[in-house]
Amino acid sequence: MSENPVRIELVNLRKQHDFLKEELLLKFGEQLIRGDFIRGEEVSIFEKNFSDINESSNCVSCGNGTDSLFVALKALDLKSGDEVIVPAMSWISTSEVVTLAGGRVVFVDVEPETLTIDPGLIEEKITSRTVGIIPVHLYGHPCRMLEIAFIAEKHGLWILEDCAQAHLAEVNGKKVGNFGVAGSFSFYPGKNLGALGDAGALTTNDPILANKMAMIARHGGLKKGVHIIEGMNSRMDTLQAAFLNVKIKYLEKWTRLRIKNADLYKELLSGLPIQLPTTIDDSKHVFHLFVIRSDNRDDLAHFLKLSGISTAINYPISLPFLPAYKYMNHQSADFPEAHDAQSRILSLPMCGSLESKEVEYISEKVRLFFK
Repeated sequence: MSENPVRIELVNLRKQHDFLKEELLLKFGEQLIRGDFIRGEEVSIFEKNFSDINESSNCVSCGNGTDSLFVALKALDLKSGDEVIVPAMSWISTSEVVTLAGGRVVFVDVEPETLTIDPGLIEEKITSRTVGIIPVHLYGHPCRMLEIAFIAEKHGLWILEDCAQAHLAEVNGKKVGNFGVAGSFSFYPGKNLGALGDAGALTTNDPILANKMAMIARHGGLKKGVHIIEGMNSRMDTLQAAFLNVKIKYLEKWTRLRIKNADLYKELLSGLPIQLPTTIDDSKHVFHLFVIRSDNRDDLAHFLKLSGISTAINYPISLPFLPAYKYMNHQSADFPEAHDAQSRILSLPMCGSLESKEVEYISEKVRLFFK
Protein backbone atom coordinates (compact mmCIF):
# COMPACT_ATOMS: atom_id res chain seq x y z
CA MET A 1 0.00 0.00 0.00
CA SER A 2 1.38 3.43 -0.91
CA GLU A 3 1.94 5.96 1.85
CA ASN A 4 -0.89 8.44 2.43
CA PRO A 5 0.22 11.87 1.07
CA VAL A 6 -1.74 13.71 3.78
CA ARG A 7 0.10 14.39 7.04
CA ILE A 8 -1.63 16.17 9.92
CA GLU A 9 0.39 16.34 13.11
CA LEU A 10 -1.07 16.42 16.59
CA VAL A 11 0.61 19.81 17.10
CA ASN A 12 2.15 21.51 14.07
CA LEU A 13 4.94 23.61 15.56
CA ARG A 14 6.74 23.91 12.23
CA LYS A 15 3.87 25.90 10.74
CA GLN A 16 3.80 28.18 13.79
CA HIS A 17 7.56 28.71 13.71
CA ASP A 18 7.63 29.33 9.96
CA PHE A 19 5.14 32.15 10.57
CA LEU A 20 7.29 33.56 13.42
CA LYS A 21 10.68 32.78 11.88
CA GLU A 22 11.86 36.36 11.31
CA GLU A 23 10.82 37.52 14.78
CA LEU A 24 12.41 34.51 16.47
CA LEU A 25 15.68 34.87 14.54
CA LEU A 26 15.79 38.57 15.41
CA LYS A 27 15.44 37.74 19.12
CA PHE A 28 18.18 35.11 18.81
CA GLY A 29 20.51 37.60 17.17
CA GLU A 30 19.81 40.22 19.84
CA GLN A 31 20.68 37.72 22.56
CA LEU A 32 23.96 36.80 20.90
CA ILE A 33 24.92 40.47 20.94
CA ARG A 34 23.59 41.25 24.43
CA GLY A 35 24.98 38.11 26.06
CA ASP A 36 22.77 38.21 29.18
CA PHE A 37 21.89 34.54 28.95
CA ILE A 38 20.81 34.04 32.59
CA ARG A 39 18.27 36.36 34.30
CA GLY A 40 18.58 38.78 31.41
CA GLU A 41 16.28 41.66 30.52
CA GLU A 42 13.93 39.47 28.47
CA VAL A 43 13.08 37.40 31.56
CA SER A 44 11.84 40.42 33.49
CA ILE A 45 9.89 41.56 30.43
CA PHE A 46 8.25 38.15 30.11
CA GLU A 47 7.31 38.04 33.79
CA LYS A 48 5.56 41.38 33.33
CA ASN A 49 3.93 40.31 30.06
CA PHE A 50 2.61 37.07 31.49
CA SER A 51 1.33 38.55 34.74
CA ASP A 52 -0.50 41.17 32.66
CA ILE A 53 -2.13 38.73 30.22
CA ASN A 54 -3.11 36.40 33.08
CA GLU A 55 -4.38 39.33 35.16
CA SER A 56 -2.15 38.33 38.10
CA SER A 57 -0.15 40.66 40.32
CA ASN A 58 3.09 38.65 40.15
CA CYS A 59 4.84 36.18 37.88
CA VAL A 60 7.89 34.16 38.96
CA SER A 61 9.69 32.43 36.10
CA CYS A 62 11.21 28.96 36.51
CA GLY A 63 13.13 26.40 34.51
CA ASN A 64 10.05 24.32 33.68
CA GLY A 65 6.51 23.60 34.77
CA THR A 66 7.44 20.71 37.08
CA ASP A 67 9.94 22.91 38.90
CA SER A 68 7.31 25.59 39.33
CA LEU A 69 5.06 23.17 41.23
CA PHE A 70 7.97 22.05 43.39
CA VAL A 71 9.07 25.62 44.10
CA ALA A 72 5.55 26.54 45.18
CA LEU A 73 5.31 23.54 47.52
CA LYS A 74 8.63 24.43 49.14
CA ALA A 75 7.47 28.03 49.54
CA LEU A 76 4.29 26.74 51.19
CA ASP A 77 6.49 24.88 53.73
CA LEU A 78 5.22 21.41 52.88
CA LYS A 79 6.45 19.08 55.61
CA SER A 80 7.02 15.35 55.89
CA GLY A 81 3.70 13.60 56.37
CA ASP A 82 1.61 16.47 55.03
CA GLU A 83 -1.10 15.24 52.68
CA VAL A 84 -1.94 16.95 49.40
CA ILE A 85 -5.01 16.10 47.34
CA VAL A 86 -4.48 15.71 43.59
CA PRO A 87 -6.69 14.39 40.76
CA ALA A 88 -6.41 10.83 39.50
CA MET A 89 -6.01 12.09 35.90
CA SER A 90 -2.95 14.21 35.13
CA TRP A 91 0.68 14.07 34.03
CA ILE A 92 2.87 12.68 36.80
CA SER A 93 4.42 16.08 37.55
CA THR A 94 1.33 16.97 39.58
CA SER A 95 1.83 14.11 42.02
CA GLU A 96 5.56 13.44 41.97
CA VAL A 97 6.42 16.94 43.20
CA VAL A 98 4.36 16.34 46.34
CA THR A 99 6.45 13.30 47.21
CA LEU A 100 9.70 14.99 46.23
CA ALA A 101 8.86 17.95 48.47
CA GLY A 102 8.31 15.60 51.40
CA GLY A 103 4.53 15.23 51.37
CA ARG A 104 2.09 12.40 50.74
CA VAL A 105 -0.13 12.18 47.66
CA VAL A 106 -3.86 11.55 48.10
CA PHE A 107 -5.73 10.86 44.86
CA VAL A 108 -9.32 11.88 44.12
CA ASP A 109 -11.34 10.62 41.16
CA VAL A 110 -12.39 12.90 38.31
CA GLU A 111 -15.71 14.10 36.95
CA PRO A 112 -17.08 12.03 34.05
CA GLU A 113 -17.84 15.12 31.93
CA THR A 114 -14.55 17.05 32.10
CA LEU A 115 -12.08 14.57 33.66
CA THR A 116 -11.05 17.28 36.12
CA ILE A 117 -11.07 16.63 39.87
CA ASP A 118 -14.53 15.95 41.27
CA PRO A 119 -15.25 18.47 44.07
CA GLY A 120 -17.95 16.17 45.43
CA LEU A 121 -15.31 13.56 46.34
CA ILE A 122 -12.71 15.84 47.93
CA GLU A 123 -14.04 16.20 51.46
CA GLU A 124 -14.09 12.46 52.13
CA LYS A 125 -10.33 12.40 51.47
CA ILE A 126 -9.52 15.25 53.89
CA THR A 127 -7.83 14.24 57.15
CA SER A 128 -6.09 16.05 59.98
CA ARG A 129 -2.88 15.82 57.90
CA THR A 130 -4.32 17.42 54.73
CA VAL A 131 -2.76 20.82 53.98
CA GLY A 132 -3.68 21.58 50.36
CA ILE A 133 -5.29 20.73 47.03
CA ILE A 134 -3.70 20.79 43.56
CA PRO A 135 -6.55 21.00 41.02
CA VAL A 136 -5.44 20.37 37.44
CA HIS A 137 -7.17 22.24 34.61
CA LEU A 138 -6.90 19.17 32.40
CA TYR A 139 -6.73 19.49 28.60
CA GLY A 140 -7.52 23.22 28.95
CA HIS A 141 -10.83 22.88 30.83
CA PRO A 142 -10.80 24.67 34.19
CA CYS A 143 -11.83 22.79 37.32
CA ARG A 144 -14.92 23.77 39.30
CA MET A 145 -12.88 26.32 41.21
CA LEU A 146 -15.75 27.98 43.10
CA GLU A 147 -16.70 24.67 44.72
CA ILE A 148 -13.06 23.75 45.37
CA ALA A 149 -12.33 27.17 46.88
CA PHE A 150 -15.33 26.78 49.22
CA ILE A 151 -14.05 23.40 50.42
CA ALA A 152 -10.51 24.72 50.87
CA GLU A 153 -11.67 27.69 52.92
CA LYS A 154 -13.94 25.50 55.04
CA HIS A 155 -11.05 23.21 55.98
CA GLY A 156 -8.24 25.76 56.07
CA LEU A 157 -6.39 24.36 53.04
CA TRP A 158 -4.33 26.12 50.42
CA ILE A 159 -4.94 25.69 46.66
CA LEU A 160 -2.09 25.43 44.16
CA GLU A 161 -3.52 25.41 40.63
CA ASP A 162 -1.84 23.28 37.97
CA CYS A 163 -2.46 25.41 34.87
CA ALA A 164 0.11 23.70 32.63
CA GLN A 165 -2.51 23.03 29.93
CA ALA A 166 -4.81 25.97 30.53
CA HIS A 167 -3.25 29.31 29.55
CA LEU A 168 -6.06 31.93 29.53
CA ALA A 169 -8.76 29.48 30.66
CA GLU A 170 -11.42 31.12 32.85
CA VAL A 171 -14.12 30.47 35.41
CA ASN A 172 -16.81 33.15 35.59
CA GLY A 173 -14.51 35.52 33.68
CA LYS A 174 -11.60 35.04 36.09
CA LYS A 175 -8.44 33.51 34.69
CA VAL A 176 -7.04 30.33 36.17
CA GLY A 177 -3.97 30.82 38.29
CA ASN A 178 -5.82 33.42 40.37
CA PHE A 179 -8.10 31.20 42.47
CA GLY A 180 -5.51 29.76 44.83
CA VAL A 181 -2.35 30.95 46.53
CA ALA A 182 -0.47 30.36 43.26
CA GLY A 183 -0.84 28.98 39.74
CA SER A 184 1.75 26.81 38.01
CA PHE A 185 2.31 27.11 34.25
CA SER A 186 4.37 25.13 31.77
CA PHE A 187 5.79 26.54 28.54
CA TYR A 188 6.87 23.19 27.13
CA PRO A 189 7.00 23.61 23.32
CA GLY A 190 3.66 21.93 22.65
CA LYS A 191 1.67 23.99 25.18
CA ASN A 192 -0.78 26.72 24.18
CA LEU A 193 2.07 29.14 24.88
CA GLY A 194 5.26 27.19 24.27
CA ALA A 195 8.95 28.03 24.33
CA LEU A 196 11.58 26.46 22.07
CA GLY A 197 12.75 24.38 25.00
CA ASP A 198 11.82 24.02 28.65
CA ALA A 199 10.37 26.91 30.66
CA GLY A 200 7.77 27.47 33.36
CA ALA A 201 6.34 30.08 35.70
CA LEU A 202 4.19 30.74 38.76
CA THR A 203 1.54 33.39 39.15
CA THR A 204 0.34 34.73 42.49
CA ASN A 205 -1.42 37.74 43.94
CA ASP A 206 0.57 37.43 47.19
CA PRO A 207 3.74 39.57 46.98
CA ILE A 208 5.33 37.87 50.01
CA LEU A 209 4.82 34.42 48.52
CA ALA A 210 6.10 35.67 45.15
CA ASN A 211 9.30 36.89 46.79
CA LYS A 212 9.81 33.59 48.58
CA MET A 213 9.19 31.53 45.44
CA ALA A 214 11.63 33.69 43.48
CA MET A 215 14.29 33.17 46.16
CA ILE A 216 13.81 29.40 46.18
CA ALA A 217 14.13 29.25 42.38
CA ARG A 218 17.36 31.30 42.47
CA HIS A 219 19.51 29.52 45.03
CA GLY A 220 17.76 31.16 47.96
CA GLY A 221 18.43 34.80 47.13
CA LEU A 222 17.52 37.61 44.75
CA LYS A 223 21.00 39.14 44.69
CA LYS A 224 23.93 37.13 43.36
CA GLY A 225 26.07 35.79 46.17
CA VAL A 226 23.57 36.66 48.89
CA HIS A 227 21.66 33.51 49.92
CA ILE A 228 18.93 34.20 52.46
CA ILE A 229 17.69 30.60 52.46
CA GLU A 230 18.67 27.36 50.77
CA GLY A 231 17.08 27.14 47.36
CA MET A 232 17.58 25.48 44.00
CA ASN A 233 18.58 26.36 40.47
CA SER A 234 15.43 26.77 38.38
CA ARG A 235 15.86 29.83 36.21
CA MET A 236 14.20 30.51 32.88
CA ASP A 237 16.83 30.95 30.16
CA THR A 238 16.87 34.46 28.79
CA LEU A 239 16.68 33.06 25.25
CA GLN A 240 13.49 31.12 26.06
CA ALA A 241 12.00 34.24 27.63
CA ALA A 242 12.83 36.15 24.45
CA PHE A 243 11.05 33.56 22.31
CA LEU A 244 8.06 33.59 24.65
CA ASN A 245 7.88 37.38 24.39
CA VAL A 246 7.41 36.92 20.65
CA LYS A 247 4.76 34.24 21.00
CA ILE A 248 2.74 35.81 23.81
CA LYS A 249 1.57 38.54 21.43
CA TYR A 250 -0.35 35.86 19.50
CA LEU A 251 -1.67 33.82 22.45
CA GLU A 252 -5.15 35.36 22.51
CA LYS A 253 -5.54 34.90 18.74
CA TRP A 254 -4.32 31.29 18.92
CA THR A 255 -6.73 30.63 21.79
CA ARG A 256 -9.68 31.89 19.73
CA LEU A 257 -8.60 29.62 16.87
CA ARG A 258 -8.41 26.61 19.20
CA ILE A 259 -11.94 27.26 20.42
CA LYS A 260 -13.15 27.75 16.84
CA ASN A 261 -11.57 24.46 15.76
CA ALA A 262 -13.09 22.68 18.76
CA ASP A 263 -16.54 24.01 17.87
CA LEU A 264 -16.10 22.79 14.30
CA TYR A 265 -15.00 19.35 15.51
CA LYS A 266 -18.10 19.13 17.71
CA GLU A 267 -20.38 20.11 14.84
CA LEU A 268 -18.86 17.64 12.39
CA LEU A 269 -18.55 14.74 14.85
CA SER A 270 -21.99 15.02 16.42
CA GLY A 271 -24.18 11.94 16.31
CA LEU A 272 -21.30 9.45 16.33
CA PRO A 273 -20.82 6.82 19.05
CA ILE A 274 -18.08 8.87 20.71
CA GLN A 275 -18.03 11.17 23.71
CA LEU A 276 -17.05 14.71 22.75
CA PRO A 277 -15.42 17.25 25.10
CA THR A 278 -17.81 19.15 27.35
CA THR A 279 -17.53 22.75 28.52
CA ILE A 280 -19.45 23.56 31.70
CA ASP A 281 -21.48 26.77 31.64
CA ASP A 282 -19.30 29.11 33.71
CA SER A 283 -16.01 28.03 32.08
CA LYS A 284 -13.80 29.01 29.18
CA HIS A 285 -12.16 25.87 27.77
CA VAL A 286 -8.97 26.71 25.84
CA PHE A 287 -8.51 23.25 24.29
CA HIS A 288 -4.86 22.47 24.82
CA LEU A 289 -6.05 19.08 23.64
CA PHE A 290 -9.21 17.93 21.90
CA VAL A 291 -9.94 14.63 23.61
CA ILE A 292 -12.72 12.32 22.52
CA ARG A 293 -13.68 9.01 24.13
CA SER A 294 -14.48 5.87 22.18
CA ASP A 295 -14.90 2.18 22.95
CA ASN A 296 -13.02 1.57 19.69
CA ARG A 297 -10.16 3.92 20.58
CA ASP A 298 -7.23 1.78 19.42
CA ASP A 299 -8.83 0.76 16.12
CA LEU A 300 -9.83 4.36 15.44
CA ALA A 301 -6.30 5.60 16.15
CA HIS A 302 -4.86 3.01 13.75
CA PHE A 303 -7.37 3.94 11.04
CA LEU A 304 -6.53 7.64 11.39
CA LYS A 305 -2.81 6.86 11.24
CA LEU A 306 -3.34 5.14 7.89
CA SER A 307 -5.09 8.34 6.77
CA GLY A 308 -2.05 10.44 7.71
CA ILE A 309 -3.55 11.77 10.95
CA SER A 310 -1.52 11.76 14.17
CA THR A 311 -3.28 11.08 17.47
CA ALA A 312 -2.16 10.54 21.06
CA ILE A 313 -3.39 9.15 24.36
CA ASN A 314 -3.15 11.66 27.20
CA TYR A 315 -2.85 9.68 29.48
CA PRO A 316 -2.86 5.88 28.91
CA ILE A 317 -2.48 5.07 32.62
CA SER A 318 -4.11 7.32 35.18
CA LEU A 319 -1.93 8.28 38.13
CA PRO A 320 -3.09 5.85 40.85
CA PHE A 321 -2.40 2.87 38.59
CA LEU A 322 1.13 3.82 37.52
CA PRO A 323 3.94 1.52 38.70
CA ALA A 324 5.30 4.47 40.69
CA TYR A 325 2.24 4.27 42.97
CA LYS A 326 1.93 0.49 43.18
CA TYR A 327 2.75 0.76 46.89
CA MET A 328 -0.65 2.42 47.47
CA ASN A 329 -2.46 -0.76 46.34
CA HIS A 330 -5.23 1.11 44.54
CA GLN A 331 -7.90 -0.86 42.68
CA SER A 332 -9.93 0.18 39.63
CA ALA A 333 -13.02 0.53 41.84
CA ASP A 334 -11.25 3.26 43.84
CA PHE A 335 -11.21 5.60 40.81
CA PRO A 336 -13.83 4.30 38.37
CA GLU A 337 -14.02 7.41 36.17
CA ALA A 338 -10.25 7.71 35.72
CA HIS A 339 -9.94 3.97 35.14
CA ASP A 340 -12.69 4.00 32.52
CA ALA A 341 -11.29 7.06 30.75
CA GLN A 342 -7.76 5.72 30.39
CA SER A 343 -8.91 3.00 27.99
CA ARG A 344 -11.20 5.25 25.92
CA ILE A 345 -9.52 8.67 25.53
CA LEU A 346 -7.96 9.78 22.25
CA SER A 347 -6.48 13.18 21.43
CA LEU A 348 -7.17 14.47 17.92
CA PRO A 349 -4.94 17.12 16.29
CA MET A 350 -5.32 20.55 17.90
CA CYS A 351 -3.22 23.71 17.81
CA GLY A 352 -3.51 27.38 16.97
CA SER A 353 -2.28 26.78 13.41
CA LEU A 354 -4.71 23.95 12.62
CA GLU A 355 -6.80 24.89 9.58
CA SER A 356 -10.53 24.39 9.15
CA LYS A 357 -9.97 22.19 6.11
CA GLU A 358 -7.77 19.94 8.23
CA VAL A 359 -10.48 19.65 10.91
CA GLU A 360 -12.93 18.79 8.13
CA TYR A 361 -10.60 16.10 6.74
CA ILE A 362 -10.03 14.56 10.19
CA SER A 363 -13.74 14.59 10.96
CA GLU A 364 -14.51 13.01 7.59
CA LYS A 365 -12.13 10.15 8.37
CA VAL A 366 -13.58 9.65 11.86
CA ARG A 367 -17.08 9.46 10.38
CA LEU A 368 -15.84 7.06 7.71
CA PHE A 369 -14.41 4.78 10.39
CA PHE A 370 -17.72 4.50 12.20
CA LYS A 371 -19.65 4.17 8.94
